[in-house]
Amino acid sequence: MEQRHFDVELLQLKDKLLLMAARTEALINQAVEALVRKDAARARDIFRLDKEIDAMEVEIEEQAIALIALHQPAAGDLRFLIGAIKINNDLERIGDHGVNIAESALRLADQPDLKPLIDIPRMAALATGMLKDSLDGFVGGDADKARDVCTRDDQVDDLKDQVFRELLTYMMERPDSITRAMDLILVSRNLERIADLSTNIGEETIYIAEARVIKHRCDQQP
Repeated sequence: MEQRHFDVELLQLKDKLLLMAARTEALINQAVEALVRKDAARARDIFRLDKEIDAMEVEIEEQAIALIALHQPAAGDLRFLIGAIKINNDLERIGDHGVNIAESALRLADQPDLKPLIDIPRMAALATGMLKDSLDGFVGGDADKARDVCTRDDQVDDLKDQVFRELLTYMMERPDSITRAMDLILVSRNLERIADLSTNIGEETIYIAEARVIKHRCDQQP
């Protein structure tokens, strides 16, 4: 009976983590949409969403620690709980980066466009795609999907470098563009960090599924 109760609690924890992941993904998409549409009201709503995610992080961490303390799980269950705590923290940090993007969106909302936003939405699509797939891999215990997420991180890094080079040219040629350009550079850096944290989730998924610690080497095959 105790084991059955423990299994139910594990499922409840996973459901909470997935709900938090869905909220986090929605927050990032909304922050980027606010930037592209110059929608200050939408950007301001991000701060409320982030507080919800912060509260969920505390609840999930407390529940995971309690399960470890009360049931002293071993092997796969212990790996799952340790991985869940780390993924929980990664999701909260992703939400924080979404807040940073929303703050840039607010500053740029009443400013004329410096340039058409092409690469930043592409970065956002890649980063949120990595986030979604990393969580799908976690849910299904799919280490191969997690590895695929890790290999896509370089695409986001390349786009971040491209955005920086292009905006640096704007700043050199047009000093009046420096403030706006810096905000867009900050957005690209936050998206790059979201991709990094999604990679972390992929690494934790591999740890849970295969009991292998492969941080910074997730493209390697077992």
